[in-house]
Amino acid sequence: MTRRTEWSGSPAEPGGDPESGYGPAAEPEVGAGARPGRRSRGGAGAGGGFGEGAGRRARSGTRSSGSPSSSRAEKGEPRDPVEQARNICLRLLTGTPRTRKQLADALRKREIPDEAAEEVLARFVDVGLIDDAAFAGAWVESRHHGRGLARRALVRELRTKGVDSAVIDEAVGQLDPDQEEETARELVARKLRSTRGLDRDKRLRRLAGMLARKGYGEGMALRVVRQALEEEGEDTEGLDEPF
Repeated sequence: MTRRTEWSGSPAEPGGDPESGYGPAAEPEVGAGARPGRRSRGGAGAGGGFGEGAGRRARSGTRSSGSPSSSRAEKGEPRDPVEQARNICLRLLTGTPRTRKQLADALRKREIPDEAAEEVLARFVDVGLIDDAAFAGAWVESRHHGRGLARRALVRELRTKGVDSAVIDEAVGQLDPDQEEETARELVARKLRSTRGLDRDKRLRRLAGMLARKGYGEGMALRVVRQALEEEGEDTEGLDEPF
């Protein structure tokens, strides 16, 4: 008697891949041939093993005996590095996308052999569970509109995620320069009120510094801050110089 086991949440094709090990597998059911003990009229013989005590021992042996690998299998733990790598990646991808490098780093940290890690990562790329281009595009969209980050800051963040430079360039290229400047104006407008009462130069440094931390260039930051101060009636003479 066999019991079919499959990867939870996996993209395995029907029938599986016999070479890579992806897909359903079969394993013998533990204790499938064991029979409960039964009292014998003639008592338990030395070689018979059918007495009540022998039955208890047989059942106890079914529960406690077995190799360490079978014990791990009963607990649901992976039995080989490829299974371990796949389970780790599926858990990490649950609820949030990740780059190939992020997953590779996680597998290395858990001491998964390089060969097993590479097999799983390549497979996940093939089936679309790892897509660095989609990750980068979504990251730019989310971080610009959610945090107001400009191109330079977005490039830095994507590099730390291990995204390829060409993929990063394509992703940040979707950010329109006019939209970027409009976002900078919105950031300054929200911060402007908290700087009232300070002298002009201090307001300039605080507002421009906020934009710089979010990745905006010096020229754009100076232009946006100057216009915001002028709209409040602030004298901006001399603010064309770099800060």
